[in-house]
Amino acid sequence: MNKILIANRGEIALRIMKSAKEMGISTVAVYSEADRNSPHVKYADEAVLLGPAPSSQSYLLGDKIIEFALKLKVDGIHPGYGFLSENGAFAQAVEDAGITFIGPSADSMKIMGDKLSAKEAAKAFNIPLVPGTEGAVENPAEAIDICKEIGFPVLIKASAGGGGKGMRIVEKEEELEEQIHSAISEAKSAFGNGAVFIEKYVASPRHIEVQVLCDTHGNMVHLFERECSVQRRHQKVIEEAPSAIISEQLRAEMGAKAVDVARACDYIGAGTVEFIMDEQHNFYFMEMNTRLQVEHPVTEMITGIDLVKEQIRVARGEKLSFSQDDLKIQGHSIEVRVYAENARENFMPDIGNLRVYKRPHGVGVRVDDGFVEGMDIPIYYDPMISKLVTYGKDREEARLRMIRAIEDYKIVGLSTTMEFAKFVMEHEAFISGNFDTHFVNKHFSPELLDKTTAGNEDIAAMIVAHLLAGNKENKAAMPSEGKAAKTSKWKANRV
Repeated sequence: MNKILIANRGEIALRIMKSAKEMGISTVAVYSEADRNSPHVKYADEAVLLGPAPSSQSYLLGDKIIEFALKLKVDGIHPGYGFLSENGAFAQAVEDAGITFIGPSADSMKIMGDKLSAKEAAKAFNIPLVPGTEGAVENPAEAIDICKEIGFPVLIKASAGGGGKGMRIVEKEEELEEQIHSAISEAKSAFGNGAVFIEKYVASPRHIEVQVLCDTHGNMVHLFERECSVQRRHQKVIEEAPSAIISEQLRAEMGAKAVDVARACDYIGAGTVEFIMDEQHNFYFMEMNTRLQVEHPVTEMITGIDLVKEQIRVARGEKLSFSQDDLKIQGHSIEVRVYAENARENFMPDIGNLRVYKRPHGVGVRVDDGFVEGMDIPIYYDPMISKLVTYGKDREEARLRMIRAIEDYKIVGLSTTMEFAKFVMEHEAFISGNFDTHFVNKHFSPELLDKTTAGNEDIAAMIVAHLLAGNKENKAAMPSEGKAAKTSKWKANRV
C-alpha cells in the first residue's frame, strides 16, 4: 500500500495523514469549497475538490471519491469517522473497485449498524443485554405488557441511529404510546428508518466502551476501556482511559465480552464496543461502532499503540504484532473535545473566526486539530475545533495537566466548551470518579461558570484589542475579507 486517500476532513484527516507519512505512504486529501485552505489539504501529497460546502454535495459523494481514487491510482481509502465511515454500501463499492477499504467489511457494518441485529448477534455469544423487546416496536399496545414486565422507566431507542435521535425516556404507562410515535417519527426523519425498540432504563448509567483490534488471521485483542460518561445531549464531551471505577477483574471480563462481540460479526480492524453500566457495576452491551472513535487518542496514550497504523497494517493483510498479554496500561489519559459551542446557552453551536488561536504545549499534552489562526469555523459540519489530550503517570496528574492545558489554550473569536471542561476537571464528582451520564443535569448550570472564569473576559478583551491594533497598522498590506455567509442552523455531522 503506497498511496491512500482519506475520505474525510479536518483534524481526523490530518491525524491519519501523519501516521501514513511515518509509514512511507503518500496521501490524497479530498475537500469541499469551505475547506479549500484547510491544513489537511495543504499537508497531503495530493488533493482534489469534491464540490460545494454541504456534505451532501462533497464528503458524502462516495462514487465521486472512488472515481478520484481510481484516477489517482490509490491503493486504499481510509474513511476516518463520521460521513461515510460506517456506510456499508460505500465500503463494498470501494472493494468492488479494486481498492482496499481501511476498515471492517460491509457485512460487519450491516450487522452492527442496526442495533437490533447487533443485539441478536451478541446474544449468540452470551453478551449481557439490557432487558427489553426482542425486535422493533410498531404497535404501542403490544409494548405495554413488555414494559410492565421489565418495569418503568423504559427507554425507547432508534434501531438505526445514534446521537440521541429517536431516543425517549418514558416514566409512565400512559406516556408510552405518544412517545413511541414521536420516536418513530424522529428516527424516520433522521435515519430513513423508523424502527425503534424498548429497553429497561438504567438509572445513573455510566458509558464504558472497549477498544478492539482484529486482523484477518483470527487474532483479536482489546486495548482496555474508555470512560465516556460526561456528555451533553447524549454526545460525549470528555473521555478518559482507563475508567476510575473499573477493577482488574471487571476490566478483563468486559474486554473478553467486547472481543466476543467482534467475533460475533467476524470483525476486522479497529472498532469500539460500547457498554452501559449500572450502579452495581453490572454492564450491558449497547452497540458497536465500526470505525475509529473520536476519543481513540486516550487509548493510544495509555498503550503506546498507534491505532491508525494498526488499521493500515491490518488492511494490508498483516498479522497483529502483539498479543493480549503484551498489552499493559501505562498511566492515565484524558481527552476534552473542544467544541465551538456556548455552554451558557445549552451548548448551542457558535460561529465565528479564530482571531486568536494558540495551542497549549508541554510534557504530556497533545492537540489533534485541523485549524490555524485566522480560519473560520464552517457552519456545515460538526463544530469540534480540536481534541485536547493530556497524559500523566496517574489520573490526578492527567487531570491537573488538563487544567493547565485548558488555561494555556487561547481561542478568541467564538465561544468554546473549554470553560465547561475546566469546570468538570475541578468538580468534586469528577475528581472522586463518582459521576454518570447525567453529570450535566446533576452538577452543571451556566451561572457556575462565572465563579471559574472571573477575569478571563478582561484577558480576552486585552488580546483582541492588541490584535485589532495590529490589524489597523497593517490594514493597507492586508487583503480584504469577504463576509461569511449567515445561517440559523448548523448542518452537523455528529460522531
